[in-house]
Amino acid sequence: MFFIGIDVSKAKLDCSLLLDVASAKRRAKSVANSKAGVGDLLAWCIKQQVPPETLHAILEGTGVYHEQAALALSDAGVTVSIVNPAQVKDFGRSLGVRTKTDGVDSLVLARYGALLSPRPWTPPAHEARILQALLSRREAIAQDLQRERNRLEKADATDRPDIIRQSLDESIDFLAKQLAKFQQDIDDHIDKHPNLKTDRDLLLSIPAVGPQVGNHLLAIMHNHQFQSAEQLAAYLGLVPVERQSGTSLLGRPHLSKAGPARIRAVLYMAAIVGTQHNPHIKALYQRLQTRGKTKMSALGAAMRKLVHLCFGVLKTRLPYQPDYAI
Repeated sequence: MFFIGIDVSKAKLDCSLLLDVASAKRRAKSVANSKAGVGDLLAWCIKQQVPPETLHAILEGTGVYHEQAALALSDAGVTVSIVNPAQVKDFGRSLGVRTKTDGVDSLVLARYGALLSPRPWTPPAHEARILQALLSRREAIAQDLQRERNRLEKADATDRPDIIRQSLDESIDFLAKQLAKFQQDIDDHIDKHPNLKTDRDLLLSIPAVGPQVGNHLLAIMHNHQFQSAEQLAAYLGLVPVERQSGTSLLGRPHLSKAGPARIRAVLYMAAIVGTQHNPHIKALYQRLQTRGKTKMSALGAAMRKLVHLCFGVLKTRLPYQPDYAI
């Protein structure tokens, strides 16, 4: 198996094909970040006598810019791994790499793949990718709508011309209609795909999980592979991180916050509801507060418990059971 590290940017893919692990001998190639560019890369690899089926590509999960390349490579028969940028950065430091260039980064990725053999990535189903895109667009519209409402509030509190208020009213009306349309599109998309609809119904069986929490977690769990509830919680940045060493460093544990912040914000509000209406979350929250934990620490644990419950109903294929002992 040959390893190729691909440093992804918006415009191009900088690639290092590792020919020898011990000496770090490599061949470098830069192509456009497009389907045509991936085709050029594969043709170049074949010229190096490395066919797609013997190739393992290592990419960092960088926003959305890696997705097209990862899908195109996977469709061509290449084994693809999408790795955590922070872990690759630490790996580079362990090798003594201090230089920061696209070429060096791609070589570090190739060596990371060769030495650690990261788990192969499986492309999500088409309907899961569509759901994620719809949710992302809905989120963007909701944020724009809130900004316009904030501007209108400021305009009402100051002596702004009527033309400004009229423009804001028209913009708010348009965005509100767009938001309602995308919400309907999301619901229709889920209803058209039995696997999505069944899983959302299971998630909604959990007290404190409403449509927004259910839809977001549905998209995440259908676009990523998690082997355990702990992996899902870690992806969402809900695992506690401790800072303690000897007698000189003694910090309070805090959430890692390594995952998408917008999902944590939705889960935070759901956890607050769960402390009142979900028996498992309520019991955990009260137990932690009795032990002297701070409110925020207990809410962090409640968020993590909620995620564990969501993973559990999808894994067992059973609706939430309030009397189930966990």
